[in-house]
Amino acid sequence: MEGRKTIHFTLNGRPAAADVAPHENLIEVLQRDFGLHGARVSCGQGLCGCCTVAVDGVATSGCLFLAPFADGTTIETVESLADGDVLDPIQSAFIESAAFQCGFCTPGFIMMTRELLDRIPDPSDDEIRHYLSGNLCRCAAYPEILNAVRAAARERATTKA
Repeated sequence: MEGRKTIHFTLNGRPAAADVAPHENLIEVLQRDFGLHGARVSCGQGLCGCCTVAVDGVATSGCLFLAPFADGTTIETVESLADGDVLDPIQSAFIESAAFQCGFCTPGFIMMTRELLDRIPDPSDDEIRHYLSGNLCRCAAYPEILNAVRAAARERATTKA
């Protein structure tokens, strides 16, 4: 197909390449070419957070990020957080706090929580609410999500101490 381009990037710590069309978004490529389905397209407008991935360390709406722009970047998905069978403290906190119901939005919340805790290791409830305001949970597990973020922050503080 005319206009396709091969892009090269680092995906979850490993070199990767994909043949992409100019109109394809990053989530389409991650799902089709790499079988990564943690981030999902829900609203398709960058308003719900379900498609959140990190591009060069910054949480990004993968449904809006055109795949050709991923050339030369480092991309991390929720699948990169666990170390084999050992979950990241954020993932564990979400499970232990029952901070999900259907699980559809959970990967986006986890990726945003990671960025939040990297920037603000001990956030207030207002900071958590503000930072996660771009993520929507249709099951309304918001109190549990707040608990999970607090628990993850405590675990990270304990681990670093």
